[in-house]
Amino acid sequence: MPPLAAVRVFEAAARHGNFTRAAAELGMTQAAVSYQVRLLEERLGAPLFHRDKGRVVLTEAGHRAAPLVTASFDALADAFAVVRIETAAVLTISAAVTVAANWLAPRLGSFQLRHPDLAVRLDASDTIVDFARDKADIAIRSARSISPGLHSDSLFPSHFTVMASPEFLARYRLSAPADILAVPRLSPDDSWWPLWLAAAGVTEGSAPHVGLRLDSQVIEGAAALAGQGAALLNARMWQREIAQGRLIAPFDITATSGAWFWLVCAEGRRNIPKISHFREWLLAEIAGEARLANDPALLPNDNKPATL
Repeated sequence: MPPLAAVRVFEAAARHGNFTRAAAELGMTQAAVSYQVRLLEERLGAPLFHRDKGRVVLTEAGHRAAPLVTASFDALADAFAVVRIETAAVLTISAAVTVAANWLAPRLGSFQLRHPDLAVRLDASDTIVDFARDKADIAIRSARSISPGLHSDSLFPSHFTVMASPEFLARYRLSAPADILAVPRLSPDDSWWPLWLAAAGVTEGSAPHVGLRLDSQVIEGAAALAGQGAALLNARMWQREIAQGRLIAPFDITATSGAWFWLVCAEGRRNIPKISHFREWLLAEIAGEARLANDPALLPNDNKPATL
């Protein structure tokens, strides 16, 4: 294949029948156009234009090639137009599994109603997104800080507290925080437990941790709902179950790992319409919840970190 840049110059020159007008279209000088055409002719081993006193006329070889080249560029333009349309019409959101299943999915209908022209794809995954490689447009993640090159909006802090089902609490009386050490705990070796116990002023012994080990808060919450044990859960992710009385926090004690939930996207794409629409909607949703919330556990000192 000859150099694409030279082919593009030939196509414009053949279409205009003039090097100067081709140069104006391509943002080049007339001399640069002439140079690119000559490179192409040398590569092909045949002249594409007759040059006569400042005029250029296609040769027979040029006449044969020009319509085929123009059609090829038209096909390329159509192909990328389709990609642009499809990309603009689909918003792909990556969110951690618990956030996607318990918090975002029940709210996405509101965004879809506001923007019916957008198709929304929700990818529930705890894998860190690489915006340069992955298909996600925007992501919701829990982290202490955000990597350079990303635009971020802070959403809410990652707080957690002990929760259990009414049946579990009827079976195991928890009158003081220290009682939690004597009952079945879900994922007892999770790094959150020492943080909560410290916040509650409870010292844990060195005995081996016994209990179900589960790998996501969604599964831990499901097990807690089934009465399998006490779990450490983020109250914001389980608002419906708390409101229905299916999950109960026996102690008014919350803890945090210092992480926040963030809405992140590539720095250079934050103002793309579909991304900016979602950012505006999500931040408005969170602000609305903050105004309406009556449960202090849902808004425990929502202070944005001073630095990232």
